[in-house]
Amino acid sequence: MTTLAEAPHHVPPRTGSRPFAGTGTLLRLALRQDRLMLPVWVLVLAGVTISGAGTIESFYDTEAERAELLRSMTTNGSLRAMYGPLFSDSVGGLVAWRFGGFSALMAAVMSLLIVIRHTRDEEESGRQEMLSAAVVGRRAPLTAALLTALIANTGIALLIAIGLAGPGGSAAGALALGLSIGGIGMLFATMAALMAQLTESARLARGLTAAALGGAYALRAAGDAATHAGSSPLTWLSPLGWAEHIRPFGATRWWVLALLAAAVLVQGALAYALAGRRDVGMSFLPTRPGPAAGRLTTTTQLAWRLQRGALLGWAAGFLLAGLAFGSMADGAAELVGENEDAREIFQRMGGQSGLTSAFLAAIVGICAMVAALHVVSAVLRLHGEETAQRAEPVLANAVGRLPWAAGHLTIAFGGAIVILSCLGLGLAIGHGDQFGPILGAALAQLPAVWLLGSVAVLLYGVFPRAAAASWGVAGACLAIGWIGPALDLPSWVLDLSPFGQLPKLPGGSLEWAPILVLTALAIALTSVGLAGLRRRDLQT
Repeated sequence: MTTLAEAPHHVPPRTGSRPFAGTGTLLRLALRQDRLMLPVWVLVLAGVTISGAGTIESFYDTEAERAELLRSMTTNGSLRAMYGPLFSDSVGGLVAWRFGGFSALMAAVMSLLIVIRHTRDEEESGRQEMLSAAVVGRRAPLTAALLTALIANTGIALLIAIGLAGPGGSAAGALALGLSIGGIGMLFATMAALMAQLTESARLARGLTAAALGGAYALRAAGDAATHAGSSPLTWLSPLGWAEHIRPFGATRWWVLALLAAAVLVQGALAYALAGRRDVGMSFLPTRPGPAAGRLTTTTQLAWRLQRGALLGWAAGFLLAGLAFGSMADGAAELVGENEDAREIFQRMGGQSGLTSAFLAAIVGICAMVAALHVVSAVLRLHGEETAQRAEPVLANAVGRLPWAAGHLTIAFGGAIVILSCLGLGLAIGHGDQFGPILGAALAQLPAVWLLGSVAVLLYGVFPRAAAASWGVAGACLAIGWIGPALDLPSWVLDLSPFGQLPKLPGGSLEWAPILVLTALAIALTSVGLAGLRRRDLQT
C-alpha cells in the first residue's frame, strides 16, 4: 500500500465529499480571530489615502503649482522610481500618484499575511488537522481565507471610492483608484494561497510571496525611472505597474482592471486545484533535509540555520534599496525646489539640515522602521517553534530555555546590525558622498529597532497569546513615521514612536542620551520577557 510519505503530492480528493463544507463556519472563525487587525488595516490604509487629498490641496493649492509639479516629474527619474509617473495635475491625480502606490503595496502585505495565517499557519500548528476531522471540506479553509482577504480589500476599495468622490472629486477616478488598490490586494492574496499549497512552511510561503512583491516593486521602479510616460515594458511585467497603468483621475484605462481580475482568477484556480491534490500538512515542493549530524552544536547555529535565508534576503534587499534611494537624494532636493510645504515635510522627517541630508535622514528612518519588522519576525520565530511543537524536542536535550531563546535573539538583534549596515553602505555608494556619516546614521537607528524587538520578546515571554500584538506596535510606529509628517500630525504623536526620539542623521547633531535610554529600555524589556519565558509552561 502506498503511504502518505511515499506520495504526498498526489492525494486524490475524497469521493462523495463536499469540498466547501464548513466554509461559513471557518469564515466566521477567521473574522473573529482578525476582529482587531482587519479594521485597523482597512481604516488606516483607506484613511491615509483619503486624507492625502487635504494634504495635497494644502501643498499645491493652485493649478500653476500642480502643473509645475507635473512638468518636474517628466524630468526627474529618481522620484518616478519612488512614486511612479504623474498622469494628471488634478488633486485626485496627485493623490493617486503620492499615496496610491503605498496603499497598494500595503494592501498586498495585508492580504498575503491574512491568507497564509488562515491556511499554512493553521496547518503548521496542527489546528487544521483537527478541524478537518469534523465536517470541513478540503477547500473550505482556502475559501474562508480568500473571502476574509476579499472582505478587507473590498472595504478599502469602497472607503476610498466614497471618500475621494466628495465635492470637487471625480467619482469615476475615485472608484478606479479604490479598485486598483483592492485588486492588487486580491492578486497577492491568491498568490499567497498558491504559495501556501506549494510550500510546507508558513515562513517560506510568506517569504516567497514577499519576494514576489519586492520584485514587482523593483520592476515597476526600474520601468518608471526609464521613461516618464509610464509605458516601459518593465512596468507591464509588474502587477504594481498594472495598477499604475489604470491611471485613476486621468485618462482612466478600465480594461487594465480586467487584467488584474484575470490574474486573480488564474492564480486562485491553480491554488484550488493544488488544494484538492494534497493532504493536510503536505506540500508540493519537497523539504530539504537538514545538515549532517554534528554540524549544529549550539542553539545559535540552529537559529542561524533556520533564519539565515530570511536575513540574507533582507540584507540584500536593503543594500539594493540603499543604492536606489542614495541615487535619488539630489533629485529629491531638485523636485522640492522652493515649495515650503514639501520642504517642511522633509525637515519633519529628516531634520533641519540641508535638504539632501534631510532626505537621506528621512530614508534612513523609514527603512529602519521596515527593518524592525524583520526583527519582530525573527523574535516571533520562537513562538512559531513553540506552537509547532518543534521547541520541545530541542529542550528535551541538555538545552535550557534561555540558551534556546538566546540563539534566536542573537540572530534577530545581530541581524538588525547587518541589515542597517547594508542600508548605510548602499545609501553611501548610491549618493557617492558622506560614507562615514551615512553609515553612522543607519546604525544610530539600532536602539529603536531593538526596542521594537524587545517588545516582541516581552509579549512572547510573558503574554504568549498576545505575541502577535507586537506586529501592531511595529506597524503603528511605521505608520506614524511614514505618514505622520505628511499629515502634519502633532509633535507629541510623532514622538510616540521610538524613532522620533533619535537624532536626525546625517546632518544633525549626534545626541547620545536618547540612544542610551532606548538601548537600556530594550535590554530591560528583553530581560523581563526572558524571565517570563523561564517561569511559564510552554504552549500556555
